[in-house]
Amino acid sequence: MSADKDLNTLLATMRPELRAGEFVYVLWPHGRPLAGAIAAAVREAEGLTVVLPRADADGQGLSYDFVGAWITLQVHSSLEAVGLTAAVSAALTEAKISCNVLAGFHHDHLLVPVADADRALEVLHELVAASGEQKPAPELVLRSEQPADRPAILALTAAAFSVSPVTGLPVEGEPEEVQLLARLFECEEYLPDFSIVAELDGEVVGHVISTRGRVGELELLGLGPIGVVPRLQRHGIGSALMKETISRANAARERGIALLGSSEYYSRFGFVPSTSLGVEAPDRAWGVHFQLLPLAVWPGGVSGTFRYAGPFG
Repeated sequence: MSADKDLNTLLATMRPELRAGEFVYVLWPHGRPLAGAIAAAVREAEGLTVVLPRADADGQGLSYDFVGAWITLQVHSSLEAVGLTAAVSAALTEAKISCNVLAGFHHDHLLVPVADADRALEVLHELVAASGEQKPAPELVLRSEQPADRPAILALTAAAFSVSPVTGLPVEGEPEEVQLLARLFECEEYLPDFSIVAELDGEVVGHVISTRGRVGELELLGLGPIGVVPRLQRHGIGSALMKETISRANAARERGIALLGSSEYYSRFGFVPSTSLGVEAPDRAWGVHFQLLPLAVWPGGVSGTFRYAGPFG
């Protein structure tokens, strides 16, 4: 089988595939016999670098800094082909994903940070689509949540909050938002029309819920949690869910929507610090991060402390 050299053909027929497991780069101890499932090796003046499964490195007490996911570009590229590595690297660079490239006789291989594996595959598939006959982009569907959606919603919430939005660090165990959401589905303040899913090509990729909240006797909406599958974050799905919530709220003649979140992000939808409208946060330490969006029928003259649905307590 001859290897391809034409860049457009290579890109259009490329099939990125994720190899199972996690891989690390190790500087092999001088004089130690090679052992373990070594996948690649490079001899340098400073010593021998090997790539092997993380479990093998741990089992042999070898140190490493980088933990990577291994993606193979399933296309038979010639070693003389020009531009394939550059095109792939440029696409990943634009997505702010680092990659280390290994060239084999038959295929090129990429090692990307484990946390970026899903997004890297998405970027590479987009590159393939842009190079060949492009299929019509799947339409994002926004609709009310159904009970059958809940397992998928809870799974995407677990993935979306696996890194804390407050600390930026990985969460140990199941994120608290998962159990909170499960309780919100069953609480008295649950509002079916305000539990909205985003569906892409038949897959639930985002969700937002707003439940009944109050300031005194005034009924408002308490928004949250909102989540998007990690590989599609920063693709406008969260914004679409927010706009759909606001549109439905105005149509239902709701008075306003309260939430806790980034004042920089949510201000683009018209949210302001709640205290500017006379409403105190359940916890005053939240400060400007507790925000309100006054809707078309906001009554004015409101004063009091916001109360979320029961499960938030």
